[in-house]
Amino acid sequence: MAMRRALLMCCLAAGLGAGTPARASSNVPDFLEKSGDHALCTRSIAAAEEARRIPRFLLQAIAQVESGRWSAADGVNLAWPWTVYAEGRGRYLASKGEAIAEVEALIRRGVRNIDVGCMQVNLHYHGRAFASLEEAFDPVHNVAYATSFLVDLRRSTRSWTNAVKNYHSRTRSLHTPYRKKVYQAWRDLRQ
Repeated sequence: MAMRRALLMCCLAAGLGAGTPARASSNVPDFLEKSGDHALCTRSIAAAEEARRIPRFLLQAIAQVESGRWSAADGVNLAWPWTVYAEGRGRYLASKGEAIAEVEALIRRGVRNIDVGCMQVNLHYHGRAFASLEEAFDPVHNVAYATSFLVDLRRSTRSWTNAVKNYHSRTRSLHTPYRKKVYQAWRDLRQ
C-alpha cells in the first residue's frame, strides 16, 4: 500500500492527473506522446514503469492487450481508459461518465465479474482497492493499483513471465495464450 501511494504521488507530481497534460517522458516513444484519452493511460503507465523499475514497455504491452483500442489518428493500438469488460465482451465507452454508468447498469443487473480501465482491473477481486468507480476509472489510480499488483506477482513468482501470466489468471489454459499476446505486443513496442 505504501508503494502504491508513493507511485500515485510520483504520477501526480509529474502532472499525470486525469485531464492534466503531462510532460514528455523518455520512457514513452513518439507515437505515444499524443494528446487525448489514449494518452491518459500511456502517460500514467510510462511513469509507473519508470517509478517501479518495470521492464520498459511491459506494462504498456499488458495495457494494450487488456484495453487496447485502435487509434486511427496514431496508427496504433493503444490502451483506452474508458474500457469495461463483462459478460464475455469489451465495451469502449466515449467518456469516464459513460463507463461508470455502464458498470453501474451491469451491477444493477447482478453482474459481478467486471474489468475496468486502462489495466482492466477486476472489480470482483480487486474492487476494494478503490474508494469509488470514479477512482477505479481514474488512469493514475487504475495504473497504480495494477502496477503494485504486477510487482507483487513478480516478487512472489520471481519472474516477469510468471507475473504477466498470473496478472491475467492462475489457470494455465487461460494464462499461456495471454502471455503470448502480451509478449508479442511487448516485442512490437520495443521495435
